[in-house]
Formats: sequence, C-alpha cells, structure tokens
Amino acid sequence: MILTAATCLALTVYYEARGEHPDAQLAVAEVVMNRVADPRFAGDVCSVVAEDWGAEPHDCQFSFMCDGKPEEPKDFIAWAVAQDIARKALAGDVLGHGATHYHADYVSPWWADTLTPVGKVGSHIFYVWEK
Repeated sequence: MILTAATCLALTVYYEARGEHPDAQLAVAEVVMNRVADPRFAGDVCSVVAEDWGAEPHDCQFSFMCDGKPEEPKDFIAWAVAQDIARKALAGDVLGHGATHYHADYVSPWWADTLTPVGKVGSHIFYVWEK
C-alpha cells in the first residue's frame, strides 16, 4: 500500500473510528488535520499519524500504528467510507471542533485532565491544549 496523506488519514479513520457515524469519523480525521496545522506536531499527515510519544518504544499517539498488526483493512465497505472521509477532511470539509486530541469514552488517558474538553462525537471525547 502506498502511503499518501489520503491513505494515512483513511487508515486512521478506519482503525480509530470504523463503525462510528460519519460525523464521528470526520471528527477523528479533523484531529489529524489540526495536528498537521499545529507546530507542536509533525507537519504532514503521515508523520502525524506515525508520531510517537517517545516515552517508551511503540508508544504511538494513534494506537493502531503500534499494535504490531499490519495496516491492512479487511472490511472493504468501512475502508471505502474511511477513504471518503479522508478525502473530505483533506479538502477542508471538517466539523470545526479545533481539537488536537481525543480518546474513546471507555478509557481514561493520563493526559485528559491536562487538556480542555470541547465535546463528544460518537464514542470519542475531543480536547484542545488550552486549559
């Protein structure tokens, strides 16, 4: 698989929000796009998706990148939806939440208390840096 910005973003949508409502998938894609625009993160989609925390080996910011499994979508319908969502996000069609972080509502990451929540879309809670 050739890793273009569209492919990296679609993989993120697929592995992080597959099965969610399209708005929830778009909200996840928007986080990647917001990180690309933020100088605290890498400056392109694939680098943002692959970036790790640096604290431990395989401590990626997007967990699917470090789970040891190949990034090979098996659900072709969900993959097609993820690719469409990625195209929309890359074209600037986003929700406008401004978030640079998110997590599923069933986990409590250590960093959540250090950021400001801006809302919930689907099963993900979204945050901005400013506290």
